[in-house]
Amino acid sequence: MMISFSIYDYILIVLYFLGVIYIGYRVKKSDKSNLDYLVAGRSITLPAFVATLVSSFYGGILGIGEFTYRYGLSSWVMNAFPYYFFITIFALFLAKKIRKAELYTIADKLEITYGKKVSVFGASLVFLLVTPAPYILMLGILVQLIFGWSLNVSMLVCLVVSVFFLFRGGLKADISVNIYEFVLMFLGFGIILPFCYFKLGGFEYLTANLPETHKSITGGNSIAYLFVWFFIGMWALVDPGFHQRCYAAKDEKTARNGVFISLIFWVIFDFMTTVSGLYAFVHIKNLENPAMSYPLLANEILPSFAKGFFFIGMIATIMATFHSLLFISATTIGKDIYCRVKNITDYKNKYTKFGILITSVVTILIAILIPSVVQIWYTIGSLTIPALLLGIISSYSKKLTINKNFILSAMIVSFLFSFTSFIFGNIYKVNDMPVYFFGIEPMYPGLLTGLLIYSIGLILSKRKKFLNDI
Repeated sequence: MMISFSIYDYILIVLYFLGVIYIGYRVKKSDKSNLDYLVAGRSITLPAFVATLVSSFYGGILGIGEFTYRYGLSSWVMNAFPYYFFITIFALFLAKKIRKAELYTIADKLEITYGKKVSVFGASLVFLLVTPAPYILMLGILVQLIFGWSLNVSMLVCLVVSVFFLFRGGLKADISVNIYEFVLMFLGFGIILPFCYFKLGGFEYLTANLPETHKSITGGNSIAYLFVWFFIGMWALVDPGFHQRCYAAKDEKTARNGVFISLIFWVIFDFMTTVSGLYAFVHIKNLENPAMSYPLLANEILPSFAKGFFFIGMIATIMATFHSLLFISATTIGKDIYCRVKNITDYKNKYTKFGILITSVVTILIAILIPSVVQIWYTIGSLTIPALLLGIISSYSKKLTINKNFILSAMIVSFLFSFTSFIFGNIYKVNDMPVYFFGIEPMYPGLLTGLLIYSIGLILSKRKKFLNDI
């Protein structure tokens, strides 16, 4: 795949990476307190909250390009609308409660409510959920396209840049770089759309050249498949990045309002990426690798300099999510898993720094073994979200809290049922397509069995409380 760059494009892209290093490193070195390193002293203002949440939660730009190229407008139905729905629920019912709790991680809340075992198991699921592997893979692909390095070397370079400032500044450095990347991601897609409009045509051009499947809400997919992606939108409710930034907000109002304002920016950015993807489909026919739709569209219609800015926008969108998830993963493995398993009560930031190194190795290995962004998203979301949802949502409501043994059983069984269904379906494939039990996607068995056990636990808990009150 040949994409041409001018010297000006290369200079811009190199300056972007230097800017990341400079901004991340210039942040005052985090002190030794957990409050400073893990949640930025709980001092994030509303503008910073919005910029870091918007940029760190988007990330999968090449995957969005692939979805839109393959399925048209239904990409928005699968990857945007469900998140709007559950993000609204998060803002209304969870954001203020999370900030009020003044904790550090999801696992902290699970331990307070349900004890150590639930906390460690929940943290293990969080570690799977927030793996930065899809994002380092996308970064590696883009850097390889630009500089011609091998994929592994390209991924390693991006990893080293992120580790460099996270080690020193923790969440404060992460957020400072996120603000820089927030501006660049909107600038990048703000550049390509006018060129598409004036070089290719307006909305009449798109509607005249898009097939009916790309204008329908299903995109040729089954309703069952769409519903899986809808439920994967529950990711927003259990996403550790949402929880982490709410814990770090300066007050409860900042957390709630920040999520609502972020939603407005996501709607705008989704519009930009969806329209760009539709232009790519119409303009570039029979693309073998749809994940490359955005880069190839830019290569064909953008002049020098503008192309550099667009590639920076894509890189910044991915990079923001990558280093944010890298830090969350490191905190999860260092603080939430290692320290709890070892019964270490005097937590020090060195454990998170150790987690950064472990996470870096695991991330690179996953990206090499599963070189498919969409497949990583779909698999991890299907397996972990149902189990995490039960523990997290119930932990923030006394009315929904149940016996710790029931919630642990519900979470474990939920994960195992989804996992078993996934393994079975991928062992017994037909025409290279997985065949699941009764044709049911893996998320549903886990969600239903987990809810069943949880419901029994809730009924028994209510019955016990009723009898005690008599």
